[in-house]
Amino acid sequence: MNLFNSALGKNITFVRPSYFIISGFSGIPYIKYYYVFLCFVYIVSVLGNTVVMAVIYLDRYFRTPKYIAVFNLAFVDLLGSSALVPKLLDIFLFNHRYISYNDCLTFLFFCFTCLSMQVFNLVALSYDRLIAIMYPLHYHMKVTHRFMLSLIASFWVLAITLNLVAVGLLTRLSFCGSVVINSYFCDHGQIYRLACNDHTPSYVLAEFLVYLIFRFPLAFIVLSYVCIGYALSKVATAQERYKAFKTCTAHLSLVGIYFIPLVITFIAGSGMHPNGRIINLSLASIFPPMLNPFIYVLQTQEIKASVKKILKINSSRKNISI
Repeated sequence: MNLFNSALGKNITFVRPSYFIISGFSGIPYIKYYYVFLCFVYIVSVLGNTVVMAVIYLDRYFRTPKYIAVFNLAFVDLLGSSALVPKLLDIFLFNHRYISYNDCLTFLFFCFTCLSMQVFNLVALSYDRLIAIMYPLHYHMKVTHRFMLSLIASFWVLAITLNLVAVGLLTRLSFCGSVVINSYFCDHGQIYRLACNDHTPSYVLAEFLVYLIFRFPLAFIVLSYVCIGYALSKVATAQERYKAFKTCTAHLSLVGIYFIPLVITFIAGSGMHPNGRIINLSLASIFPPMLNPFIYVLQTQEIKASVKKILKINSSRKNISI
């Protein structure tokens, strides 16, 4: 190995496989039913997020900083589902487990960029609720359209830059052994561990990304709700506390759906069966984009009213045309 690494350093050449093999769901009983479920989840995700985006775009009432973040979350969910689920079905349902080197890195980039943006959107929405409840009189001065657009644009730049760096570091690795990725997609950690030269930069970046995309956002969200709870405890009546907290229920539901499976997986660690880990992480990837639209439509009175208004207008137009 040392001779290989020294020769690699002198010649500056890298052994890149022509393909990787995705082995994630192999050996799991009745897995074909799960693929049918994936099809259902993808269709619902596309329709639901498209409806949320259309409602926010068409109704001027939603031209507020909060709904800029909600619109972006729906867009990211739509993009992430379209990047992940069709490729999963192609790989496992149609048994196309061989994926070219370049396609694998592209697949990784889009999946992790959307994953990062989902978390950053939850942070943006958490900040919005924190300011709205703790500083209600100054909310419109602190959380403006320009601020929210700048925040989301910054998150996009950060997510794209970090994942470009991650992919760039992978291109500096040589693969002279196994090319089997034991995951349901081109997982960053699984890929760099297959390398036969020094993968320390990729490992360090992966550890940094765990903190930046998982632990720090979760800590910020938890801390923000501790502050929100403290602020609500100072409110005079229980009815006012309930009314203020109700504005947070949609966001709290999103946070729970996204983070709870990941927390369970991290806590279980190596004690979890590999197949269970793969199923759990795949559900954590595909479930939030499907459920997020329902959460915002069912738990947000303004969106429910807007959807009813749009449906009522369309039905009245049909009756007039008839």
